[in-house]
Amino acid sequence: MMRRSLQVAARLGHRRALLRTPCILPGLDPAAAFGSSTDSLVSRFCPEKTDLKDYALPNASWSPDMLSLYQEFLEKTKSDGWVKLPSFQSNRDHIQGLKLPSGLVAASDKSDWRIFTRCIQVEGQGYEYVIFFHPCKKKSVCLFQPGPYLEGPPGFAHGGSLAAMMDETFSKTAYLAGEGLFTLNLNIRFKNLIPVGSLAVLNVQVEKIEDQKLYMSCIAQSRDQETVYAKSSGVFLQWQLEEESSPESL
Repeated sequence: MMRRSLQVAARLGHRRALLRTPCILPGLDPAAAFGSSTDSLVSRFCPEKTDLKDYALPNASWSPDMLSLYQEFLEKTKSDGWVKLPSFQSNRDHIQGLKLPSGLVAASDKSDWRIFTRCIQVEGQGYEYVIFFHPCKKKSVCLFQPGPYLEGPPGFAHGGSLAAMMDETFSKTAYLAGEGLFTLNLNIRFKNLIPVGSLAVLNVQVEKIEDQKLYMSCIAQSRDQETVYAKSSGVFLQWQLEEESSPESL
């Protein structure tokens, strides 16, 4: 009788502990969320020491709105759990040491690889953006300032530039939140045009993770939240990248 009571108490204690576990999303294994997976991905993505140029740092083209909101989020990285993501020239730089799935390795002698949103080198002319990620809440905020090379209607950003920025923020969030690697679906509902040179704030949230897919939502709006530029949803496929074998381990 005593043994049975202890077993019941142990099971109840285990259930209560699970109920107290913070930030677990439906379909996400707690060990994966708070074990080495998210921590190591963020650590690998945000190296403390690197010679690579970080394009997600303030420059002279940033508007006062973008600069001030950047500083606000930078303060939140000190105590509120947010992480400022670096942005290198290529995604290859972010996943160094990880092996892509077979069939996805491109054979080429070209070395000047660039991620699409970093293909315009002149500051302020194309994509100016920075992404902040919250590992526990599985959400991101992207500050996006489109330059004149992204113009669609005169004086306004092309809708495709916002779509690319949403997909980029989705992809970084999916990768860090649950090893999401491939876009399966992206739906966008445009609401208003973004003036060139102004700030758009993209709020991305992982809604659920199930069946090896991450389901996410995004709303792009003005800083004062008075104007919604677009709403979107995306589905990303999980794919765990393996460590590349080092010569010492062979």
